[in-house]
Amino acid sequence: MAFTHLHLHTEYSLLDGAIRLRDLPGRLRELGMDACAITDHGVLYGVIDFYNACIKEGIKPIIGCEMYVAPRSHTDKETGLDKEPSHLILLAENEQGYKNLMKLDSIAFLDGFYYRPRVDHELLRQYSEGLIALSACLSGEIPQAILNRDLAGARQLALEYDAIFGRGNFYLELQENGIPEQNLVNSSLIQL
Repeated sequence: MAFTHLHLHTEYSLLDGAIRLRDLPGRLRELGMDACAITDHGVLYGVIDFYNACIKEGIKPIIGCEMYVAPRSHTDKETGLDKEPSHLILLAENEQGYKNLMKLDSIAFLDGFYYRPRVDHELLRQYSEGLIALSACLSGEIPQAILNRDLAGARQLALEYDAIFGRGNFYLELQENGIPEQNLVNSSLIQL
């Protein structure tokens, strides 16, 4: 069975990614993988180098970003309410998706920066065309709702993201990472 990383951090995800872009395509080739996504935290710094290096190695590059989603509006900056954004993986499905990913990342830095570059649900609605979204890690909105024992809230968020990105463009992300809470989240995601 083929495997493709759709959530991968490189050296551009400070304190969270270890692999250097120059080493990634060769390692993917060694492992027999023919595609891979790059989803660094809040930035697209490495996508051009990633794309070119993957093409050179015959690997299909999937351009993405682990966006920070503000709990309220991306322009709200009130201590205690807006400091901790949730995570959401966005992958460009096509050229329009890539353009929208760049637009969201630019807005996040120029208008939404508060500790981190942030977007919000309204911006995601506005720039969703051509994007595929994944519910992300334990810091995603849906996993956080599950960890707070709010399965109904998690289900509502999943339906909202499904509406934002369109049927077939939003997926619940299951991870196996050795973190005990992940097993609880995975079980609940499967129930959703």
